[in-house]
Amino acid sequence: MIRNRLARLLGVAGLCLGTLASAHAGAWRPLFNGKDLSGWTLVNGSAPFTVVDGAIVGTTVADSPNSFLAHAESFGDFILEFEVRQEVAPTNSGVQFRSASRPDFEKGRVHGYQCEIDPSERAYTGGIYDEARRGWLYPVSLNPSARSLYQFGRWNHIRIEAIGHSLRTWVNGLPVAHVVDAVSPSGLIALQVHSVRDASEAGRRVLWRNIRIQTEDLRPAPIDPIFIRNTVANDLSEAERAQGWRLLWDGKTTTGWRGAHKAAFPAGGWKIENGELIVLESGGGEARNGGDIVTEAVFSAFEFQLEARLNPGANSGIKYFVTEETDPGGGSAYGLEYQLLDDERHPDAKLGAAGNRTLASLYDLIPSRKITQGLGLVPKIDTWIHARLVVRPDGMVEHWLNGIKVVEYERGSPALAAMIARSKYEKLPGFGLATEGRILLQDHGNEVHFRSIKVRELR
Repeated sequence: MIRNRLARLLGVAGLCLGTLASAHAGAWRPLFNGKDLSGWTLVNGSAPFTVVDGAIVGTTVADSPNSFLAHAESFGDFILEFEVRQEVAPTNSGVQFRSASRPDFEKGRVHGYQCEIDPSERAYTGGIYDEARRGWLYPVSLNPSARSLYQFGRWNHIRIEAIGHSLRTWVNGLPVAHVVDAVSPSGLIALQVHSVRDASEAGRRVLWRNIRIQTEDLRPAPIDPIFIRNTVANDLSEAERAQGWRLLWDGKTTTGWRGAHKAAFPAGGWKIENGELIVLESGGGEARNGGDIVTEAVFSAFEFQLEARLNPGANSGIKYFVTEETDPGGGSAYGLEYQLLDDERHPDAKLGAAGNRTLASLYDLIPSRKITQGLGLVPKIDTWIHARLVVRPDGMVEHWLNGIKVVEYERGSPALAAMIARSKYEKLPGFGLATEGRILLQDHGNEVHFRSIKVRELR
């Protein structure tokens, strides 16, 4: 059964690769001559790179940091293809692109975008990692079906498309990651042999062959339906537009928003500065300056995302299916809530039950899964985090934090009803059952910054 599935997978991959190849008219040229390491130089680390049977072979060694074999040229926009295989035992690896090695950055440490090669149980091959800088930009948790594409012990075809701010990857012909990022417009390409934990992991081999690149007459591949992670503040790429996304806040004005239970945007308590929508500090708790704000539009089935930066000790939230039918009398408007909280410093994290008031939880109902590992995945206070909501037409709801799904539940289900009956919402009839409602950003009296607020409707 496994062999048949793999054959089908590789057959689909071959068809997809043919489709992608026909979409690009520029000439290919090899970066590796198949004979020696001409044009390549070892930077960082001491892992050896050799040429065996027409492939570049990198071998893990003990007591070495990550090792990189870098091509002599620098590349901006390009399409890169190569084949990779791992032998002996699984070991983490990757291919750097638009990267750098400079004396003024950690004594020449290679840093920049990396297409991950990850045969571990995590299975993040094709994900995009920002080596030695921000960490994960696109963990493959954002595209779960792609986690089975890489096959350890076999030759795998990898494709990287870097055109303008768009960074995309494919593994064996199928899409894995799509990032829009403006930090590095050009840089080196390098093959990585990852450091190993101890001497028992030395001797593991990573092989690359058929490394080729296109740099002229580039034509982006057709847009895939996978999630697009755009790190450019308040930007909406053409690919996102094609998927139905729109900005829910324009980054400049209060258009599209008003105060909860009010006809206009609050006269105070909020400000717009440097492309950020900021709720101002007023002491926390019930001491609020401007109060909550809600969208003028209402939503039923939708996908929503934003970036938020909490000051130390801050409490806030993203509420959805807010109807304003019941006035809380000065408190926050009612609705299902994606909690925004400094778990370490705010006392609310220890209230509720089983951690159901912590960051990214369905507030007072379902605790979020804790992210404990991964640079760029573990949330940090006073650093931008990525919050995402998926509310499907069938009633299933997902909370995502930094690319990881941390909550999943079904609206209207007996399980959720039982949780509501034991929560602070027990005396609110019909809580969470509205067929449509507004999206709310909460003023809980603490300073919180928002940007890149987007939405698309699902059908």
